[in-house]
Parts: sequence; C-alpha cells; structure tokens
Amino acid sequence: MKSRLLVAVCTLLLFGGVVVAAQNDPMVGGAAMYPAKNIVENAVNSADHTTLVAAVKAAGLVDTLEGPGPFTVFAPTNEAFAKLPAGTVDTLLKPENKDMLVKILTYHVVAGRLSTGDIKKMIKDGHGKAELKTVSGGIITATESMDSMSHMNSIVLTDEKGGTASITIDNVYQSNGVIQVIDSVLIPN
Repeated sequence: MKSRLLVAVCTLLLFGGVVVAAQNDPMVGGAAMYPAKNIVENAVNSADHTTLVAAVKAAGLVDTLEGPGPFTVFAPTNEAFAKLPAGTVDTLLKPENKDMLVKILTYHVVAGRLSTGDIKKMIKDGHGKAELKTVSGGIITATESMDSMSHMNSIVLTDEKGGTASITIDNVYQSNGVIQVIDSVLIPN
C-alpha cells in the first residue's frame, strides 16, 4: 500500500513538474521561448519574427542582443512589419540604409528588464504615462488602455511620430532580458 502511494506521488510530481515547466516556457510564433536562452537564440525560432531576425542580422546587432544586457525588446511581429508602406522593409535591409535600420531597431530596445508590471507601475507613478528611454536615445511613451475585447487594461506604446503599438504577448523572459511582443513597428524621429 505504501509503495503504491509512493509511486503515485512520484508520478504526480514528475508529470506535474513537466506541466509547470511547459507553462514557464511561453510559445511565441509556434516555438517555446526558453528563459535560459538569450534574446537572439529564442527569436530565431519564432515563425512570427523572421523579419525582425533578418533586420537584426542586417543591422549587425546580433552580438549586442546576445550580450549580457539586460534588455527589454519590444519585438514587432512579421504582421507589424507588413503594415509599413510597401517596399519599406526591403529598402531598410539594403547595406546603404544600415544606419537608419540600426536607429529603428535600437528604438525598440530599452536598457533593463522591464516586465509589464514594471511598466504599469511606471505609468501609475507618471500619472497615466511613462516615458521609456530607448537605446537609440529616443523616447517611447507607455500608457494603459482598456482592451474592448478582453476588457482588460493593455499597454499601448506611442512612438515619437505618434504611431502606436500594443503589447500582444508579454513578459517573455530571456537569460539577458525580456521580450514584449508588439503589433506595430515603432518609428523614431
């Protein structure tokens, strides 16, 4: 009787641990994101971020984003890049436009590991908005907005040109920071 109970408890712990581990590795673009991997190691596996990965490679930012950080990356999806005017991505990926590409990509990166909870606290402390200084030197303004479908507050990021992006998948932790998936590309001045 005791041995059956012991086997049952061990089985529960073993399989329960597998379920907990699966919950800690969020899925982005059809791939698990592992907190022990860095930003680039995870992003290359996301089918939703192939354009971003190609842009990071073209801009020569792979080594930086594989570095110790920590970084918060507001990661636009392929659909976000598709919202840009036709030909924009192809133009940015050309070698002669590398400086502009670097500026746009580093505008999506903030030093430090900012969870959505951290950003919401900053918004509250800022009386409804938070200004996030990006690695490029620009400012992204974060506010909260009631999502009409989920009836929950979501974080909306506003770029220097007045464009907005919402965080669609939050708090994807990495060994060197956190990814916040967004639905539009942010454009600096």
